[in-house]
Amino acid sequence: MELRVLGCHGGETPRHRTTAFMIDDRVTIDAGALTSTLELSDQTKLEMVIVSHSHFDHIRDLATIADNRTQLGAAPLTVAAPAATIRELKAHFFNDKLWPNFAKIPSPEAPSIIYREIPLEKPTKLLDYTVTAIPVNHTIDAAGFIIRDAEGAIGFSGDTGPTDRFWEVLNAEPNLKALLMEVSFPNDQQALATASGHHTPQTLIADLKKFDAREDLATMLYHIKPPFQTEVEKECAKLKGVNLEVLGLGDDFSL
Repeated sequence: MELRVLGCHGGETPRHRTTAFMIDDRVTIDAGALTSTLELSDQTKLEMVIVSHSHFDHIRDLATIADNRTQLGAAPLTVAAPAATIRELKAHFFNDKLWPNFAKIPSPEAPSIIYREIPLEKPTKLLDYTVTAIPVNHTIDAAGFIIRDAEGAIGFSGDTGPTDRFWEVLNAEPNLKALLMEVSFPNDQQALATASGHHTPQTLIADLKKFDAREDLATMLYHIKPPFQTEVEKECAKLKGVNLEVLGLGDDFSL
């Protein structure tokens, strides 16, 4: 599995882009940085976007990539997500008010996007991957994912604060190669992190201790808020007994 970081921050500046991870040049997890990073030719090659939840920083470029692909006559883009997230996208995003409903453009028979539901906690075949969505604790319905191919699996936490079921499922995964794990705020912003459903380093380490092989698991940190980047990185560097790496734009991994 080839993993490329298109966006890995919890906010945006000229040097920070919001969440989007590319797998094998075919699939992305979330859509915070698709049209801002991919050339038109690569945008048309994308086959599927797996969406963790409907907050804007995770869905924003669904709007512009659907528009671009329509102009270029590309095949429909599959938007795969749990049912609650699909409902939110239909009601509040692709609703012909905030943005055109590309599920019926150019026509209902030949749309630019199609939706695919991912049932919670049921392994689902999507292209050449098996995807399991696990509910996590955020301010709205949100999911983490385990994404498997023939060689192994990666975990993706989604936006979450402290949670339990996600770690139970990860512990049962026999060939987990890496974990994309959110951390957003420094410890002195714990009240804000708790209110917004995110991790600080101190809650992150408490959750990572729920994973049995945490010292061996490559844990890749994303979603740090740009104003706190340096502070969060320093606090994470002090955490013991875990294998952490802070992700950067353009990072590539073979997993």
